[in-house]
Amino acid sequence: MGPYLANRGGGVSVYVRNISERLAKRHDVTVFATNPGDLPSFEILNGVKVERFKRFAPSGAYFFSLEMLLRLKKANFDVVHGHCYHAFPMHFSSFAKRRKFVVSTHFHGVGHSIFRHSLIRLFKPFGKNVLRVADTIVAVSEYEKLVLCRQFGLDSTKIIVIPCGVNFSEFKGLKRRKRDHKSILYVGNLVGYKGVRFLIEVLPMLDSHIVLEIVGKGILKSFLKNRAGELGVLDRVRFYENLPRKKLLQMFVDANAFVLLSRYEAYSMAVAEALTLGTPCVVANNSALTEWVDGKHCFGIDYPIEIDDLAQVIGEVVECREKIDGKRFNTEKIKDWDEIVVQLEGIYEAPKYFVS
Repeated sequence: MGPYLANRGGGVSVYVRNISERLAKRHDVTVFATNPGDLPSFEILNGVKVERFKRFAPSGAYFFSLEMLLRLKKANFDVVHGHCYHAFPMHFSSFAKRRKFVVSTHFHGVGHSIFRHSLIRLFKPFGKNVLRVADTIVAVSEYEKLVLCRQFGLDSTKIIVIPCGVNFSEFKGLKRRKRDHKSILYVGNLVGYKGVRFLIEVLPMLDSHIVLEIVGKGILKSFLKNRAGELGVLDRVRFYENLPRKKLLQMFVDANAFVLLSRYEAYSMAVAEALTLGTPCVVANNSALTEWVDGKHCFGIDYPIEIDDLAQVIGEVVECREKIDGKRFNTEKIKDWDEIVVQLEGIYEAPKYFVS
């Protein structure tokens, strides 16, 4: 089996690592990834063969690699599973010889800037062809499946919805700690479309004992700090980067609410982990985030976001934290990575059933 086309960092890499390491217990798995320049060109990690290639990645995007493309043209695998429509490796994966071609697009329909959105439109004819030659497309939500059908005119029977997974074993033994404050938590990139700035704007309207914890890095970090200073709440905002996994999960457990006001999401592993740990969530009521909203453990707020309304929703969720049992959230939507891999193996082994 292989390759599982991936890039360093972000949700897609988390997805690729989790499925490839589990698949490697039963199959020969190779991951092709681009190299930021400080990693070996080849190594074996947890049973997975990893080949890395020189890349051109302006602003940490696109991940163009001529070296990878040439290698793929010579490659021959039983199954090729390409990842992430928004980067070149998934599209290059179509050049490899294989018995079956599967793609996971992680696609939510738009670019995150005018330039990136224009590039998606210009690239559409080639991207559409890659999706059409794929035997199966894996979407992580019903929303992603709908967007793919609408934008590329795909037959819905070609797309199978399999959500991202959660490593339940990581959560064993985690317990909430007693603290002298309450917190709202954000975990993710600090970029415009994620809506993190609304959490700075709303903080002055929340009780003074509520702290905002932001885990992530990105181009908005300086702006967020400056804005918090202007609003007089900088002492109530705590920034974190590159946290050890165990410490991050503890922050999820301790938080009174996890908030994600992103305009575009194909799934959201962070929301899945928060709900698994029993932490109530407030999310933007759009894209795939809508699929999490149940009015009991996850609460939605519509765009355009009104700060007064946001303050009311967050305030109520924070104060009712003890009464909200997130562990009763719809478990059908949150699955362990082991179960996700079994579903993927079923796709890999199934006969080709769709021809375009």
